[in-house]
Amino acid sequence: MNPRRHALQVLSLADPAAKADAARALYASLDGGPAIDTEAVFDEPAAALPGRPSRPRLVSAVDVPRRSPFTSEGRAALLHAVTHIEFNAINLALDAAWRFPGMPEAYYRDWLLVASEEALHFSLLRAHLNTLGHDYGDFDAHDGLWSMTDKTRHDIVARMALVPRTLEARGLDATPPMQAKLRKAGDLRAVEILDVILRDEVGHVAIGNRWYRWLCERDGLDPLALYADLVVRYEAPRPRPPFNDEARTAAGFTQQEIADLWARDPSGAGAQNV
Repeated sequence: MNPRRHALQVLSLADPAAKADAARALYASLDGGPAIDTEAVFDEPAAALPGRPSRPRLVSAVDVPRRSPFTSEGRAALLHAVTHIEFNAINLALDAAWRFPGMPEAYYRDWLLVASEEALHFSLLRAHLNTLGHDYGDFDAHDGLWSMTDKTRHDIVARMALVPRTLEARGLDATPPMQAKLRKAGDLRAVEILDVILRDEVGHVAIGNRWYRWLCERDGLDPLALYADLVVRYEAPRPRPPFNDEARTAAGFTQQEIADLWARDPSGAGAQNV
């Protein structure tokens, strides 16, 4: 089976554990498996994408309560939110792999790698959540990451610009402060898992940067000017400081792009690392 069609099938799975296992197996099957048909066009399935369990209940982001990581319940709620992000990240990577034909084979390999690593992140977080007496689905969650994935389903350039380079890149900024709180709360296993996630997310955001710039070069577009236009056109959220300059640089953001982020800093704090 064409790995891209397989990616669509995995995306349609509703059971989170089955999806995570299948995403990892799909990437592992690429070497020695069937060739990736880069030109194939697949019909959107009748069932809504992505496949997802009946829980967690999805609510507006403003309706997801913020809880202190210094209580057992609050720490579980915080880690549940990250687990939900990683579940959606599996979905967005699989969607990038099946939906857009005509890209180089390396593009599809990149996104199937991302799906596999996000599946590992989800599984690690879910297992740790279980040790706190909770499971994925126990808390309400919001759907911002998938919402932008769906809004950009007809525009691969916007997808690369606004999902990995904008929404996922926010994790580069947010993870170190979260780790500091969890370390203070004594949850060193969560800190270790977030170390793995931060390391891999630098690579995932770099993949988004690579293919966004590749598309801009192919189409004769100015990456900086186009990005500003896409943010407005798709009503993308604007990242807020502090920014993790070191991780963003490692993920392929230019110094101009990082300077532009700080230039929009409403606090006027100026550039600094997290």
